[in-house]
Amino acid sequence: MTSPVFDAIVPGAGAAECGPATGPGSSGSHELFGLLDLFGDSFIRDPYPWLDLLRSESPVHHDPATGLWLVSRYQDIRRTLLETDRFLPDNAQNAVTPLPVPVLRVLARAGFTLPVALANNGTPSHPGLRRVVTRFLNAQRVQAAVPVIERIAEELLDGVRSQLVRTGNCDLFTAFAQILPCRVLMELLGVQGVEPATLIRWSDASLELFWGKPPPQRQLELAASVAEFHQWLTATVRGGIAPSDSLIGALARHRLPDDRPLDVETAVAACFFVLIAGQSTTGQLIATVLRRALAEPGMWPQAAEEAGLVEPWVEEVLRREPPVTTWRRVTAQATRLGGVQLPADAPLLLMLMGGGSDPAVFAQPERMCPNRANVRHHLAFGAGRHRCPGASLARTEAVVALRAAARRLPDIRPAAEAADPPLLGLLSFRAPLKVAVEQS
Repeated sequence: MTSPVFDAIVPGAGAAECGPATGPGSSGSHELFGLLDLFGDSFIRDPYPWLDLLRSESPVHHDPATGLWLVSRYQDIRRTLLETDRFLPDNAQNAVTPLPVPVLRVLARAGFTLPVALANNGTPSHPGLRRVVTRFLNAQRVQAAVPVIERIAEELLDGVRSQLVRTGNCDLFTAFAQILPCRVLMELLGVQGVEPATLIRWSDASLELFWGKPPPQRQLELAASVAEFHQWLTATVRGGIAPSDSLIGALARHRLPDDRPLDVETAVAACFFVLIAGQSTTGQLIATVLRRALAEPGMWPQAAEEAGLVEPWVEEVLRREPPVTTWRRVTAQATRLGGVQLPADAPLLLMLMGGGSDPAVFAQPERMCPNRANVRHHLAFGAGRHRCPGASLARTEAVVALRAAARRLPDIRPAAEAADPPLLGLLSFRAPLKVAVEQS
């Protein structure tokens, strides 16, 4: 079976290596759009001026470098997510950068395939598969798991505290934010037989290979890790050794709409997506939440002491700086969107971050305002039938992580290098890769 991720978007020509140092300036819009590079340092470092320009001047904009139509207004994004018969999810997991033959060989030798399962599934099998996953991640299950999240957070913060005592500094991303959601997800889904560090490495490699712009040699390195991940998942699903109350056990018992048992390939595809989305993106969210709270005057002590403050703060981070910055759709037929006529099979890139900063919906969007009346109206988790099934878990983990860190580490401050951290800059994912702190 051919995997949809192999159907890569073929780049066109026209984008410069990077845009202007601080995003769009005073030149004409036409010339500036020629400088837009979704993988360039200008866009990654400060996407907001570009998003504002797109929203005001060209809300449905064709990007010749990727072939994607960039959709940046909140209402257009929401409409696209909700009208699933007109805007299909088929391209959601396609590789952004073409995979060369040597990379395809590495994946093929591992039996790599990703048939439609969850994020890329617009078929009748989607609702049933989604129900299997949401049974493990619904609000009731997540609420019951809060003690588990708190326990793991405290264990990790013990290590952070020890490192701060020894060295006076620490990276909260690698020591805390990245590991917490991985360990929590493994416990909730009954994942066994793999170390958290290995699962994190596999997930990060998958994101970079399919959503990044790596050079050929880097693609080969990433493909080796992705192949390992897929082989482990396949052996685990096929081996029948997963606990019956685990996600893999539940998928093994699942039957498709025609009453056939779920095939191994689709079960693996579902696990592949859930294990990446359920821990990598949540780790990215936690890192952003911690970094923003540490930088906001007075926020860190308030997060430790004031009841009811952390939850809306997390929502504001999700609105303004979500870890999943974009998502893809493709038109099922010729249609009109945002005043632009689109052909059938037009690939769309929904600028979720841009929607969260749309002043038509969020007043003074550049300000962090946890007391907004519509604080939860953002589209960071999508909308409609493909809305992220792990939204409740991600929110809860971010809230627990911030509150626990603020209480256990009241005397830390951002280190000097925290002002300009390395950033994950993939097509659909953006977050700090380091949250450097020191004793105050």
